[in-house]
Amino acid sequence: MMNSAICLLEQAAARCGGRVAVEEENASVTYGELRSMARAVGSGLLAGGAQPRTPVVVYLPKSIHALAAFFGAQCAGSPYAPVDSHIPMARLQKIVDNLRPGYVVTNGELLTNLEELSLDGTRVLLIEELLAGQENGEAVDAAISQVVDTDPIYIMYTSGSTGTPKGVTIPHRGILDYAAWVADTFAFDESTVMASQAPFYFDNSTFDIYGTLRCGGTLLLVPDSLYLFPSKLPEYLEEHKVTSIFWVPTVMINVANSGALEGRGLPKLKNVAFCGEVMPNKQLNIWRRALPHCTYANLYGPTEITDVCCYYKVERPFEDHESLPIGKACENMRVLILTEDGRPAAPGETGELCVMGSGVALGYWNAPEITAKAFVPNPLSPSFPERMYRTGDLAQWGEDGLIRFLGRKDFQIKLKGNRIELGEVENAAMCVAGVENACAVFDAPRERIVLFVESQAAITLRKMRLALKEYIPQYMMPGELVVMDKLPHTANDKIDRVALKATLTEEDA
Repeated sequence: MMNSAICLLEQAAARCGGRVAVEEENASVTYGELRSMARAVGSGLLAGGAQPRTPVVVYLPKSIHALAAFFGAQCAGSPYAPVDSHIPMARLQKIVDNLRPGYVVTNGELLTNLEELSLDGTRVLLIEELLAGQENGEAVDAAISQVVDTDPIYIMYTSGSTGTPKGVTIPHRGILDYAAWVADTFAFDESTVMASQAPFYFDNSTFDIYGTLRCGGTLLLVPDSLYLFPSKLPEYLEEHKVTSIFWVPTVMINVANSGALEGRGLPKLKNVAFCGEVMPNKQLNIWRRALPHCTYANLYGPTEITDVCCYYKVERPFEDHESLPIGKACENMRVLILTEDGRPAAPGETGELCVMGSGVALGYWNAPEITAKAFVPNPLSPSFPERMYRTGDLAQWGEDGLIRFLGRKDFQIKLKGNRIELGEVENAAMCVAGVENACAVFDAPRERIVLFVESQAAITLRKMRLALKEYIPQYMMPGELVVMDKLPHTANDKIDRVALKATLTEEDA
């Protein structure tokens, strides 16, 4: 029985130690080498006095060294907390204050940044020195043996509504079950080459890391610079014989819009999965026409779940205006859609998506009050306590038994007495000729919807409203249109709604 996720690395190293585990731009490591690196890091942490279940912050770029630190923390019986190597120091200070970690693992290049922090007893260790140390196999084996599958494996920080980051705490069991689901659902094996797009501080990366690790495939760390030139990505996939990708829709949209898929068969590519935002059918159809041999999957899950809790393998063409389902629950997960009065929603009725199962987070690190609000008893289980996570997302059951995502509760607005899903406005805008991406924002002081679109065409508000009449009623029409060459994006490559909304505030000033 596997008690912790580090067992996945141990088993892969024993089974295929000479196979390439991770490849980055100028280096690669085998499974045997990665295991040795992880155990060296774990030995160094234990020698320094690492305590079980005391977090280790990993402040490193996306790299083989970062992975060695993640697995090294697990070898010491500690959860890891990945942070962006470009993170503002004020935000990192808030994370450290909340986390109270035993260690921060970084490299010599980033070390000087930490001089701005108040670490209050937290020790800083260099990954270069940890990797150069000797392995203490006995100490590592003893630390691993003490881990139970309900212990935390990582703490991933998300934005909090109060401005304080929230540390989502995921258990080993969540990762073990998720890795098994990924490998089984997408038929991963030792020939799998997974092209990783997600930053390691973004939970989508767990699909890449642990799904590949479980089957002994190769994790390919795509250079960040390539995402600035989406037309080059298909060539890169072909050159590296990539078999699977799990990308945010924005990256897939940019590739589709670049025209680079035309005439490029990518015969090795088998799986194209996406998650994090709504995938527009217009661009999805470009991918499906260009690469009809691939399996396409729409995945859904907030950070408070072990990455994903619902999925839908795309089985047919979807018209541009249709809603793409998020499908059904993953194995070992269960979902409910509850109305405002706490009853199960009927097909076609809108409610809040709630999730139960092994993938649900343990809660928010060192934040019992907000944990208690989000992780609550299932009201439909009066006979025994069953814990569920309230996602804050709106959804419906379709008549076909599949779930359709409708957007955040925060994105549902009331305008002149009408309830409006901003996601529906965005979906309609994506059907308009010349629109490459879209984001709708509610300007509450002026009581209007502002539609931001990415386009090279000369689109006026009048033209947009005329085109939208085919898809949405008059009361959902945007009151203002902003055409941009490129919509702003977050570090995770999602549309930066906060930045767009801030432009409305600036207008007020």
